[in-house]
Amino acid sequence: MTDVVTVTEPRPGVAQITMADQENKNTFTGDLLAGLGRAFAQVQADERYKAVILTGYGSFFCSGGTREVLLDIHAGESTFQAKDEGTPNAYSLPLECPIPVISAMQGHAIGGGLSMGLFADFVILSRESIYTANFMKYGFTPGFGSTRVFPAKLGLALAQEFLLTGRTFRGAELAERGVPYPVRPRKDVLAAALELAESLAEKPRRSLVLLKEHLVRELREQLPAVIEQELAMHEVTFHQPEVKELLLSRYGA
Repeated sequence: MTDVVTVTEPRPGVAQITMADQENKNTFTGDLLAGLGRAFAQVQADERYKAVILTGYGSFFCSGGTREVLLDIHAGESTFQAKDEGTPNAYSLPLECPIPVISAMQGHAIGGGLSMGLFADFVILSRESIYTANFMKYGFTPGFGSTRVFPAKLGLALAQEFLLTGRTFRGAELAERGVPYPVRPRKDVLAAALELAESLAEKPRRSLVLLKEHLVRELREQLPAVIEQELAMHEVTFHQPEVKELLLSRYGA
């Protein structure tokens, strides 16, 4: 593992993948992306594991794309897809993982970071943290599979509010809005994830793998076409002059 992504075994049969790039606030840097790919590959290859917890550090879960990468996309030099064929896309790693994944989103989850968290099988949110699909804040349409996973996991009405407005929600507000996931004080998120993971680890791995495959088959099958549509929208929306201006003036604000 890279220093910014580690794999531990907090309970028998439970893997914990922790993102802790404190210098970059868990944005999708090359180190974080590579570390996530290796971490999920390690977990998938070890048949002792029956459940995965994906979490961050302190007040950050995952902050999505870096400004440099977003500016590269604006310039037509990159996309949000992995550059090398056969390299996994970090945002969909929880979906592709054969065993159940719990996103313990103890901290802020922004843009593609929130999308990645929602691709998990279980989600636990923090009352104090902020959650935002802020793509439209910068003038470009959403990516990272957001246009499919948000409606699937949050319901159409809340997904539309997230995606069209780009507004920021506190976990406590999402709880009041009836988000279909537990919302806990930040200090309790990981403990709740561990309790859930322990209950999953009591089951046979093969049964968990088969049932997850059945439950997520439709989303897995639909995702490639959704990504193509999102990339097509980016060809129209990402290269507008105001997008660069907004990225330079608003990014991180």
